[in-house]
This record gives sequence, C-alpha cells and structure tokens, in this order.
Amino acid sequence: MAQHQLDSLDKKILKMIADDARVPFLEVARACNVSGAAIHQRIQKLTSLGVIKGSQFIIDPEKIGYETCAYIGLFLKDPSSFDTVVEELRKIPEVVECHYTTGGYDLFIKLYAVNNHHLLNIIHDKLQPLGLSRSETIVAFNAAIDRQLPVMDLPINAE
Repeated sequence: MAQHQLDSLDKKILKMIADDARVPFLEVARACNVSGAAIHQRIQKLTSLGVIKGSQFIIDPEKIGYETCAYIGLFLKDPSSFDTVVEELRKIPEVVECHYTTGGYDLFIKLYAVNNHHLLNIIHDKLQPLGLSRSETIVAFNAAIDRQLPVMDLPINAE
C-alpha cells in the first residue's frame, strides 16, 4: 500500500477535522495560519490520496435499538469461496466490518444485533448458509476504547 508522508500542516489539519469533521475550513485556516483556499486544496489532496476517506455522522447502535455487538470468527468449508462469501456478507446489513486475518479464522466480522435472540437468528439464518464449517462468537459488553489513530503521533516528513 502506498503511504503518503504527512507534513506538519497536513497533521494539524487532520487532527482538527478528526476531532470535529464539521469544523469550518476558515476556522482550520486561522488555526493553521494559512488561507482558506490552502486548507481546501490540502483537504482535496488528502482526499484524492485516500488519506481522508470521507466524513460521516456516527450513529450509536445502542441508541437505535441494537444492544448486542458481536465479533465472529468464520471458518469456511471451502476457503476458496472468500470473494463470494464477502459479497454475501455485504448484503447482511447487521455486518458492519469484515476482515481477512491471520490465524485460525478465514474471516473475522463485527455485527450488531437487537438482542441475543436476533444474534442467534443472524448466525443461523444468514451466516450458516454461506458455507461455514463453524463460527466462534464473542459478544462485546462495552467498548472501553473507541477512537481514531492519533494524527499528531505519526512520523513527520522532513521539509
């Protein structure tokens, strides 16, 4: 994967918008002591390089009725069916993350369910038909840490 070397202005911009994606560009410009146009250009550049993947509102699943968060390691009957299984997982709205991993699992997913009964139904009705030999489920009680990477701790490019 290509890596972009961030300079000190990039880092300051990223820190500010990571803390608050709705911060006005002019406020970022004032804090960085550059023009609003310069901030706009930097953010466009960082977006086109893939450093910034977009902005979004973050919905708290529990506040809308999804009380169970689960991580599930999937073991496929036919590991060559990775791509097909991933495409089918994309169709399950409760699945919010899917990772290829090292170790024993073929895939590792994160999903939200309304409750444990709903989780059981997802596993039985939506996951098992994908061709699993088995799965291992871990229910998360609460996220003790949930944050983005700290932008200011990244290595700086010599200017």
